[in-house]
This record gives sequence, structure tokens and C-alpha cells, in this order.
Amino acid sequence: MPQSARLVTPILIGGCLIILVNFAIRASFGVFQIPVAEEFGWLRADFSMAIAIQNLAWGIGQPLFGAFAERFGDRRALILGALVYALGLTLSAFAVTPAQHWALEVLVGFGIAGTGFGVLLAVVGRAASDANRSMALAIVTAAGSAGQVVGAPIAEALMTVVPWQTVFLIFAAAILAVLFALPMLRGAPQASATGLDEPLGEVLGRALRDPSYTLIFLGFFSCGYQLGFITAHFPAMVTEMCGAIDPSGTLASVGVATTSALGAVAISVIGLANIGGTLAAGWLGNRIPRKYLLTGIYTARTLAAATFILLPITPASVIVFSVVMGSLWLATVPLTSGLVAHIYGLRYMGTLYGLVFFSHQLGSFLGVWLGGRMYDAFGDYTAVWWVGVGIGAFSAIVHLPVREEPLALRRPALAAE
Repeated sequence: MPQSARLVTPILIGGCLIILVNFAIRASFGVFQIPVAEEFGWLRADFSMAIAIQNLAWGIGQPLFGAFAERFGDRRALILGALVYALGLTLSAFAVTPAQHWALEVLVGFGIAGTGFGVLLAVVGRAASDANRSMALAIVTAAGSAGQVVGAPIAEALMTVVPWQTVFLIFAAAILAVLFALPMLRGAPQASATGLDEPLGEVLGRALRDPSYTLIFLGFFSCGYQLGFITAHFPAMVTEMCGAIDPSGTLASVGVATTSALGAVAISVIGLANIGGTLAAGWLGNRIPRKYLLTGIYTARTLAAATFILLPITPASVIVFSVVMGSLWLATVPLTSGLVAHIYGLRYMGTLYGLVFFSHQLGSFLGVWLGGRMYDAFGDYTAVWWVGVGIGAFSAIVHLPVREEPLALRRPALAAE
């Protein structure tokens, strides 16, 4: 059986290994929120700004690394991304002022982009058959969720025995070690070997003139807002709003000793639940129009977030919310990337999806930064949480008018320009 006809291939496994380590590190940054702020006496907004800049740099770097991979090769893009990621983490371990962290998080963000979804989804998408593509993209995305399962608890555990600065150095070594998976990607088709040989500018121009591309771009914004805010602030929010006392015994029943640890566990539970949710989304993506699935996911997120903040926040409600939100967490990624590939083709999927992902990271920047600013202004996260509820409802609506058929078939005149 040809490799492209199989679902599980060395290319898929290698992509999963790289994205797992990438996300394990990236998803742990919220755990550092309180230790870093307490050591240097920073405002909550100071460290939040660092994470926000990281997310924005990730968004800017995504289409750049996608274009680099399409021009110079996927493996070179991944090597460059890992080196930049490790450099940013290493230098961040020695930063002592907010401004230093802000500057260095640009490197971290670019490193995440170079070893993340924009490059790897394009690699896996090109290597998969049409029948397997949606599920293959979902498996890689689910591997990112697996990284989230282990990332925050590992960071929390390491900080009980070594300073947070040392944890940054350990993570830098981990992202370099994952480069040993690169030989598994050796058989991946290169971008230049797929699709018609036409300039990127022409393909990008057609996409930007298509209203559906704009709607997809706008819709991905709320996904970034919600994920960025929760990853960066939910551990601290849980620690403070649940308090030090757990009269119901919920923490002990799930093997958690403190509310501080509960915050890390919540991020882990989100990642664990999302493995199933993402795989389900990938399976459904070949059977149900992706735009309707995306509308359903954003609607469910909106209802879950509104319900959580309206009810008393307890350890039990944190676990339940984490399971529900986790099942919807990255389920949008294989659907959105698959939608871009289906409508606009595989030739420049990395760049086109990278631009859409920039909207996601603009949302992440706003969610992380606004969370810190509004916390310092009001003393809690309630207001910024409700902003996320409203943005989620917007994304649920904006996907409905998307036209899902391939652009070349739908508008031959525009495709020929």
C-alpha cells in the first residue's frame, strides 16, 4: 500500500512527536504566572504582557515560517524554529525585568511558530490522501493536546525541586532534543511538488478577494482569545477564586493537594479531554460540512463559558468546565486548516493557514494582555471572561456564510485572474 494511502505513517508520527513537545512547553507558561510575579514584585499585567507578546509573535511568525518551508524545505524550517525557541527560553531564564521578558518572548513566539501547526499541518496534509487528510490533521492536533496534558503538571512538579529559571533551561533542551524526529519526515512531499506552479502572490490575492477567507480569518479570532486567556490566566484564576479551603473534598478526590496544583491540573484535563474532541472533529470533518461543525463548537464554547462564570466557582466546577472546554479546545484546528486546504488547495497551505492563524494569535494577544490589565484594574477576571463569551458567539455566527466548495470550481473567472 502506498504510504499516502495509509493513515499512520512515519511522517504522521514524526509530526506528532514534534508538536507534542512544542505544546507541552507552550501550554505551561500560565503556571509561571504567580512565581515570576512574586519573585520580582511585578504586576500581573507585566508577565501577562510577556505571554501576550509571545502569542502575537507566534501569529506573525506562522505565515513567515510557512512561506520559508515552502521555499527552502520543511526540515530547515523546523530546525530554525527549534533553535530560535531554545534560544528564547534560555535567555528568558536570565531575564529580570518585564522589558527583558517582553523582548525575549518574541524569540519564543517565533520558535513556537517554526515548530508548530503552520509547518507541521502542511507537511502532514500534503503527505495524506484526500480520504485520510482530515483525520491525519486531527491526529497531529490531538498530539498537541497530549503535550498540554503533560506540560503544565511537569512544570509545576519541576518547580517544587528547582527554580523556575532552571525549568526554562530544561524546556530549551527538550525542544532541541525533539529534532531527532526529523528523519521521520524525510519522505514528506515538498510544497513545490504539489499543485500548479503559480506564484504565491496570485494564490494569496484570490484568497484575500474571497469573502469566505475573510470570514474564516475573523472566526478564528475568538478561538485564540479563549485559548490564550485560559492558558495564561486560568491557573491563577483557579488558585485565587477557589481559595485555600476545599470543604467539599473535591481536591483530595482527584489527587490534588492544593488549589495551586488544581490550576495546573485544570490545564492538563483540558488537554486530555481535547484529544478525544479533536479526533472526533477530524472524523466528522469528512462527513459533515466543516463550517457547521465550527459553528457548533463555538456555540458550545460560548454556553460552557457563560455557565461556568454564572455558577459558583468550586474545585468541582473547575474540573467539569475543563472537561467540557477541553473537548472543544483545539477541535477547531483540523477543521479550519482542512477548510483552507479544501477551498484553496495544498500548494500554499502553510502560508494561507498561517495568515488565518495570525487572526487566532491576535485573539490570543488580546486575551492574555486584557486578562492581566483588567485583573489589575478590577481585582478579578470576571469582565474579561464575559468579553470572551461575546466574541465566541460572534465566531459561531460568522462561519455560517462560508462557502465550502473549492474556489477554482466555485469561481472559475476569479481563479483564472
